[in-house]
Amino acid sequence: MEPDERDSVAAWWHMVVRNLRSFPPSCSTLGRKIATLCDSFTSKSLKEHICPPLMHMLIFVNFFKAPFLVDLKKPELKIPHTVNFYIKVEPGVILGIWHTVPSCRGEDAKGKGRSWYEAALCDGNPIVVYLHGSAQHRAASHRLELVKVLSNGGFHVLSVDYRGFGDSTGTPTEDGLTADAVCVYEWTKARSGTTPVCLWGHSLGTGVATNAAKVLEEKGFPADAIILEAPFTNIWIASINYPLLKIYRKLPGFLRSIMDALRKDKLVFPSDENVKFLSSPLLIIHGEDDKTVPLEFGKKLYEIAHNAYRNKERVKMVIFPPGFQHNSLCKSSALLQTVRDFLSQQWA
Repeated sequence: MEPDERDSVAAWWHMVVRNLRSFPPSCSTLGRKIATLCDSFTSKSLKEHICPPLMHMLIFVNFFKAPFLVDLKKPELKIPHTVNFYIKVEPGVILGIWHTVPSCRGEDAKGKGRSWYEAALCDGNPIVVYLHGSAQHRAASHRLELVKVLSNGGFHVLSVDYRGFGDSTGTPTEDGLTADAVCVYEWTKARSGTTPVCLWGHSLGTGVATNAAKVLEEKGFPADAIILEAPFTNIWIASINYPLLKIYRKLPGFLRSIMDALRKDKLVFPSDENVKFLSSPLLIIHGEDDKTVPLEFGKKLYEIAHNAYRNKERVKMVIFPPGFQHNSLCKSSALLQTVRDFLSQQWA
């Protein structure tokens, strides 16, 4: 901390302490509690107080709960043959999830409740556990577009809102989101019979997916398949290349502040390390004109995974031509066939 900055912060806190001493005796307990914060606060720079929560906010953006005025308990208002339900991960953490059945089962689903949808998971149609990116929630338009494409293609889709997103309770952390994904995957596998279940992560969700896949691998039950849409290598590299932050990279100490903040908040999402321990079929899809998470990150992750996998045929990357950017690969007529071909080959 610079001397001038430390002196000004210390002076402000000492003024607070002096004012607390003038409190009535009945407020002395409160005064002592607040006064004890003085030493810990003045021992850190303002940068240390501000950067970690700021980076946490920029990584998850879970405070932006768009689209607004959507009743997440009534998915049928946004997408057909879908039911809303909740899963308890741990005390204080309950996740909101939408289950959309394949459109070929749309007529059967009419008027049915959660128990029917749950039983339908073992009908033989493949299942996707969809792990979305930062900001918004499971009713975001680009996410619904992808769900509709997959549903029309014969997939069940479970759209998960992590803790702190949408109407899910709790506060997002890397470990927390990983636990959420593992819990939903295991819950689904317990009800799917022999039907395969695929983890599909988009953007931030790719880091969640590889974290979860590694946990499942360590448990001895690898994911049936993993699809990473617009992945990064790790959140540190992704953050310093994020468009909103790029313009500040040349400021003195900026990169160090970012890294310190991410380290303090234990945010890594190390997909580049995770893929070295996986054996599940892995498909990486990326748009050529993605400016949010540049294509070079997806290529690098594929290279690492391809080198690490013993069975090279289990790893594949497909690059989509310009026009789809970061959120719109679902609009490509080739997406569904790409996914189906890969999974059919792997699950054969």
